[in-house]
Amino acid sequence: MTEASKPATTERAGDVDSRVAKLTAALTDHRAAFVGFVEARVRDRATAEDVVSEALIRALPRIGEVHDDGAVLAWFYRALRNAVVDHYRQRGTADRGLELWAAETDTTVEAVEHAGPRVCRCVTKVAASLKPEYSDALQRIEVDGDAVRHFAAERGISSVNAAVRVFRAREALRRGVIATCGECAQGGCVDCTCDA
Repeated sequence: MTEASKPATTERAGDVDSRVAKLTAALTDHRAAFVGFVEARVRDRATAEDVVSEALIRALPRIGEVHDDGAVLAWFYRALRNAVVDHYRQRGTADRGLELWAAETDTTVEAVEHAGPRVCRCVTKVAASLKPEYSDALQRIEVDGDAVRHFAAERGISSVNAAVRVFRAREALRRGVIATCGECAQGGCVDCTCDA
């Protein structure tokens, strides 16, 4: 390589860096508009912020591939549409998983009721200290044996929401019993030996 060609190569690299910086600035200058665009589709500001941030992280390394500088916004809006579709696809998968879990919970409640061993008295005390919607869900589904879908319909919430509520209530109850009973709770707190 001759000395004469080196400045031209450096100049071209500088031009490319300058162009990428200009295109990146164009995207970041329109961030509020991007968030508004996504928020209209996902109906939640925090989720829209996350979707835009993730889309920017994925798009910025490829911004040099845009051949027409005037088309960078249209290029990124296409990326945002794809990101919204991906968001709903991921959310749909999670919702389907929770629906399957809710259906499984409906069929296993009866078996749990006939377990037999004496459950620690602390469980009742801790359950009473939970948030009202948690203690209500545990009472209706775990104690009374109501199906998740029936509980959800009575409360005016989706089966997925009810399943999540029961899951969180169980976790809160488990943590509370372990905090109250200590070692004895590690084995599930049945055939209790604690003095509480």
